[in-house]
Amino acid sequence: MSILVVGSVALDTIRTPFGEVQEALGGSATYFSVAARFFSEVQLVAVIGRDFPDEHVRFLESRGVDLKGLKQIDGKTFRWEGEYFFDLNDATTIRTELNVFQDFRPAIPEEYRRADFVFLANIDPELQREVLDQVKDPFVVACDTMNYWIRGKQVELKNTLKKVNIFLLNEAEARELAGEANLIKAAKYIHTLGPSVVIIKRGEYGALLFQNEKIFWAPAYPLEMICDPTGAGDSFAGGFMGFLSQVRKIEEGNLRRAIVYGSIMASFNVEDFSVRRMVSLTSAEIENRYREFEHLTSFEKL
Repeated sequence: MSILVVGSVALDTIRTPFGEVQEALGGSATYFSVAARFFSEVQLVAVIGRDFPDEHVRFLESRGVDLKGLKQIDGKTFRWEGEYFFDLNDATTIRTELNVFQDFRPAIPEEYRRADFVFLANIDPELQREVLDQVKDPFVVACDTMNYWIRGKQVELKNTLKKVNIFLLNEAEARELAGEANLIKAAKYIHTLGPSVVIIKRGEYGALLFQNEKIFWAPAYPLEMICDPTGAGDSFAGGFMGFLSQVRKIEEGNLRRAIVYGSIMASFNVEDFSVRRMVSLTSAEIENRYREFEHLTSFEKL
């Protein structure tokens, strides 16, 4: 099964208590694609400038990501600079330069329009809706968002959510969108907007899955060393959607396993800056960590 992802490809400058990188490969579509590609075919739609390093294009190609939808145009690539302190759940944005991303209008290549799974990464909800107007009867549509869109384009976001099956957002975004402090009440409200599955990401505290009246919670994988949390949420989404596209059946058991695979991909991502950890990551390591997850969360049989 194929996954179409529409989002950003960027150059990130990041500082954490454990080091820093300058203009490293980043962007929501990048992190998602690299994680999801361990499970499924991925078709990426994004825009980059003429200054985008060829080595990054070669890396994405080497991972098997289909880049027919990656357009390079005159101008500079989207850049983000941020800093994390010892509370790695919160990033301080120092600089955002949208550059060519400012006027991004996703044009979905004809061969991508029949993708079985569609992931709308964190972009303007009007652009997310434009993508949905171009695809043809996808099996599953999932999307992400951020507080900026909830505050500035809530009507447009809600219109998009009417066509979304799975909605992923963090706990602050869920509370703001629903106007509810309690996450269970917030999820129930979000269900009324359209998505039958709501996933609330809680960083180092794991993730909550809400489907109808059922709730599932998966912890984050415990790590001794976290280097850079940038892209963890997108890597989570990549693992989650990648596994679902592999099994295709959207049922409770598969959704729970998908949450675990999402947490696993996020845990690998944060072990180094940018997508560096993904360069050496193997499928065997992913499955080993899945088995470790089973042991960590088991309490019936020891």
